[in-house]
Amino acid sequence: MKRNNLVFSLLLGFGLFGILTLLLSNMPDAPNDFKNEETKNLKRQKKQDNYREFVRDNYRVYAMQMPDSISFAGEKVPLDNVDVHDRLDREFHVNTYWHSQTFLFHKRSGRWFPIIQKILEAEGVPDDFKYLCLIESGLDNVVSPAGAAGFWQIMKKTGIDYQLQIDDQVDERYHLEKSTKAACQYLKIAKKKFGSWTLAAASYNMGKAGLQKRLTEQKVESYFDLHLNNETSRYVMRIIAAKYILSESEYYGFRLRNEDLYQPYDVKKVKIESTIESLAEYATKENTNYRTLKVLNPWLRRKSLIVKPGSSYEILLPLNGSKLKERIVEDKE
Repeated sequence: MKRNNLVFSLLLGFGLFGILTLLLSNMPDAPNDFKNEETKNLKRQKKQDNYREFVRDNYRVYAMQMPDSISFAGEKVPLDNVDVHDRLDREFHVNTYWHSQTFLFHKRSGRWFPIIQKILEAEGVPDDFKYLCLIESGLDNVVSPAGAAGFWQIMKKTGIDYQLQIDDQVDERYHLEKSTKAACQYLKIAKKKFGSWTLAAASYNMGKAGLQKRLTEQKVESYFDLHLNNETSRYVMRIIAAKYILSESEYYGFRLRNEDLYQPYDVKKVKIESTIESLAEYATKENTNYRTLKVLNPWLRRKSLIVKPGSSYEILLPLNGSKLKERIVEDKE
């Protein structure tokens, strides 16, 4: 009996020892795992430090330096006034580092500035006002929440006052040539009233009556001395900043080749003296399509064009072939 108990005790002991050995052999090596995790953390931290150093050593965001002398429409900007300097400096940086939008400004200017410049010159309005158009709409046929429309963002009543046709079938606020001429008439009247192109530009944003009220209240004569609402206070500054950023692009980090710019459309003008019942059918007969007709003539607001007796319209069509193409412009360089 004692012998059996002894055998049983030995077997039990060996069994427990085997189980314990098995358990210990399967347990993770805690010190080694801790060491491995610590090594991973050190590598991760080193990688982060290296990346931070890489950014520090390679990434550059520069402060923009404005020209020593700045003018708008032949009128000098008083940069010796710290308030004026800082407000303008803000617009130089905001518009320089608004990369996607400013790139589009550059690109679109290649297509639309030649048309606008020609009309400004003919109307006796300084060339710098093409940048007012750019700031108003980004050279795009947009509509503001207030209802201003087209490149020049003209309100309906103002457009009618300046002899633009605005009705349910034609809206000449979207006609670049006619709306540019209307804007020129407004600006020339404002220049005569206020005696300054800078004030004329400000009035384009806030209205002639509103600007006159502020000049009278504050007893000043210069736009740069006026305390205005934030939008108009920044408005002319944006125009001035856009002028220099686009005309001296390389000083603000923009490198565009001539082929990077959108070029003017290659088009012809066709006189329309009778009603067109279907513009889509008309486009097809002219070997183009409705989409192209609308792109070239955004002032056409319906699917037909009613022409009254004695009246006529000029529409644009692709010059050669059905596809809309750009005019080939040689690189000046």
